[in-house]
Amino acid sequence: MAKFEETSMAAVFQNRVEEYGNKAMEAYKNSEGKYVDISWNEMNEMVHNLGYWLISRGIKGGDKVALFSPNRYEWHLADLAILSVGAVNVPIYATNSAEESRYIIENSDSKLCFVATKEHLDKILAVKESLSDPGDIVIFDEMDKDIPGVITLKDAMAEGGKNLKKDEFDTRIKAIKLSDMATIIYTSGTTGPPKGVMLSHDNFFSNCNQCYAVDPDVFVKDQVFLSFLPLAHSFERTVGYYLPLFTGKKIVFAQDFASILDNFQEVRPTCIVSVPRLYEKIHAGILAKLAGAPPVKKALFNWAMGIAKKNLPYICNDRPRKGLFALQYNLANKLIFTKLKDALGMDQLEFAFSGGGPLSVSDAEFFLGMGIKVIEGFGLTETTPVINANLPKKIKPGTVGPQVGDTEVKIGDEGEVIVKGPQVMMGYYKNEAATKEAFTDDGFFRTGDIGEIDSDGFLKITGRIKDLIITSGGKNISPQNIENSLKASNFIEQVAIIGDNRKFLSALVVPAFAELEAWAKQNDVSFTNRKDLINNEKVRKLFEDEIAENTKDYARVEQIRKFALLDNEWSQETGELTPTLKLKRRVVNQKFSNTIEDMYPKD
Repeated sequence: MAKFEETSMAAVFQNRVEEYGNKAMEAYKNSEGKYVDISWNEMNEMVHNLGYWLISRGIKGGDKVALFSPNRYEWHLADLAILSVGAVNVPIYATNSAEESRYIIENSDSKLCFVATKEHLDKILAVKESLSDPGDIVIFDEMDKDIPGVITLKDAMAEGGKNLKKDEFDTRIKAIKLSDMATIIYTSGTTGPPKGVMLSHDNFFSNCNQCYAVDPDVFVKDQVFLSFLPLAHSFERTVGYYLPLFTGKKIVFAQDFASILDNFQEVRPTCIVSVPRLYEKIHAGILAKLAGAPPVKKALFNWAMGIAKKNLPYICNDRPRKGLFALQYNLANKLIFTKLKDALGMDQLEFAFSGGGPLSVSDAEFFLGMGIKVIEGFGLTETTPVINANLPKKIKPGTVGPQVGDTEVKIGDEGEVIVKGPQVMMGYYKNEAATKEAFTDDGFFRTGDIGEIDSDGFLKITGRIKDLIITSGGKNISPQNIENSLKASNFIEQVAIIGDNRKFLSALVVPAFAELEAWAKQNDVSFTNRKDLINNEKVRKLFEDEIAENTKDYARVEQIRKFALLDNEWSQETGELTPTLKLKRRVVNQKFSNTIEDMYPKD
């Protein structure tokens, strides 16, 4: 008999503690570079002590508490303690500025703030005086000196452990209703201040149930999830954190995205939750290494990739391989796939969930062909996030699958995907006008995405309404499709299509430099640096041919007439990508405005 009625993730956690006890719940890398397990019981003791401390500091049900940290076990600890006392978690992206953090804390009416490091603490201290209700700050790391109003997590838990409030702790969990707010997640504001998406306990609980029901067989085994997407985003929070918690699976924290391939080799996860950027980088990296390989190795790899392509109908439809093809695949697997997956740390990887943006068909098929099931889905922060997902036993690359259970998805005006379901948000915090605008008159949430549904009920996303390019001739063009087609080229790492209110389309292209440099050496193209390389006539001709080849099936108006090669990769640090590695089109347009104008000379 479950101890708690499961009306919140806090209650779910307590029930799983009863079930799994001393089994490892998660693991993190310590200062000595070794992974350390935390059991369900150990986490529960910390959650209780931190919850007692929150209660002693006057945090009541419905109060907002900010959480400013990268992925680490303390994020889970703070979240579970906040939810357990009936409060509302307000996450802040670890990369946010002091001013962005101030806005979120102030707008959300947060009464207290958790921070991870001294860097995060300094950002909050820099804006603390401008906050109307600054409250306490709890820092996860140890401090060199005492600062008024700041307490370490260790001291807060020690204080809570001396001030036991077990009865009230349990009472608080039992008092949580499914309809109560669990979090406010602030979306990145592209045209104005960010909006606070209110998600209820029911939103999370329903979405976990919906994800589980896609294929319960996935969760039969002892899966190990590797956590690296920002927990401040609903995709990682629901699919990479609450879903493993819900199903009793282990989570291991990666150090950061830069170290992700090293962490793969150390952890050898069975499940990952990622955005397309990871799959793109791994695919491009493998092809770049191949460029410098001896001819025999290249020929063997290309033969194996041909077998991988023939494997797609089998893996996508969960069909056993038979006869001669089974023998060919086993040979390719032994000679190439197994060694490749082992080198990447993906030899145990069974399921790779992809979301947060469109995954190119070529990237998806690369992994699928080798036997790694890449499950692409679709959703938004406002939908907790999962609306659609491919099925592990029925995968259609290029689609985001059918709608999950208890969800109604249809195509509305202008081809917009609209949705109804228990995972759809409560609304935007303190913003009734934006909430009203987000829904149709009959209660469907407007996703802002353009799509089409095939005869099997699989949804294909063809673009974003706000990203649509309207040429000076009045043609509406979705840049995402063209960009994905271009990224199928081994030589193109990143690309942004330009053309809004212009006579023709152009492209800003970041080359896959490892691949390009290997090509240059093979083709006697000398260069001293990247700028020198991208200005070479042979290189320009290479990209002209690659662009033409990968867009040959598009209409004349969708052809790329001009392009510019850039010498630096776009990143979150340099401002072109969001924390979930999506392109910030407005930033790219502003940052490279001179380059863009050079492609459109005055008449």
